[in-house]
Amino acid sequence: MTQPKIGSRVKYLLCFLLLSILSFDLVARTIHTERSIYRNITIVENNKKRCMRFETRRRAISNQACLNLNDKDKLIFEYTQSLMAGLAYNPSPKKILIIGLGGGTLPMAFAKILPETEVVSVEIDPAVAKLAKKYFNYTETDKIKTSIKDGRVYIKRAVKNQQKFDWIILDAFNGDYIPEHLLTVEFLSEAKALLAPGGLLSANTFNSSKLYDYESVTYQTVFSELQILPSSTKGNRIIFVCNCDKLAGQFKHKQPIKAALLPLGVDLDLLVGRLSGDIVWDTSVPPLTDQFSPANLLNQD
Repeated sequence: MTQPKIGSRVKYLLCFLLLSILSFDLVARTIHTERSIYRNITIVENNKKRCMRFETRRRAISNQACLNLNDKDKLIFEYTQSLMAGLAYNPSPKKILIIGLGGGTLPMAFAKILPETEVVSVEIDPAVAKLAKKYFNYTETDKIKTSIKDGRVYIKRAVKNQQKFDWIILDAFNGDYIPEHLLTVEFLSEAKALLAPGGLLSANTFNSSKLYDYESVTYQTVFSELQILPSSTKGNRIIFVCNCDKLAGQFKHKQPIKAALLPLGVDLDLLVGRLSGDIVWDTSVPPLTDQFSPANLLNQD
């Protein structure tokens, strides 16, 4: 039998994904809606899946967190699965800092597989933290903590107080934009200062946008070497950088954490195999700074 061409397969896949999204939206039941001081937030549910949604500037709908009600441990989003590749770099971080809470999916996953690890999630919107606890099983403990604060303010104060984290995860990405003050050389330098020696920083960020080259160069300016894990289905990527001399080749500590990740739906071997250190951006563009910000770029024709 003649096999369809690759282009046809991609079209079939895109059509399937689109129909899946549309079918969810058509029958999704709204169980809560709220206007916070920052955004409109809706909680919807369909076919044993519950999602937290933000309304973006383009009036589009962006799922920020989803929970499989039949299997609450499983990570639904590809980017949350991809972030777990950081555990191949350091399988037993003592302190993790997450900028951006969403539904609390990541801290709850860490609580399950790394029960002795302290995880601090920083969220600017108190309504998000409230809804994460009410609808997504986010639970604070002596190890799982929440700080309602701007992420940059938290990091600046933590550096001043001489705190150190083994892993910093930047996830202040709502599908529409990343706050511009979390995209600059100055901010990333502050985050690097908060990392313990050898500490890892991971960022959920853009795979394609007007800022792609600038953003990449900004990370390169502060951290020198990047490892990239692109999404296969969405327009985002995970950037991995470290407070170390050499990052490439260090994603190899996969046992026994690999087995612990399987119930979460994470194949660590597959993720590490997709990491790339290739430079596929224009390195001649200037880095983003507090004076030369994403807002400046988006206003240019």
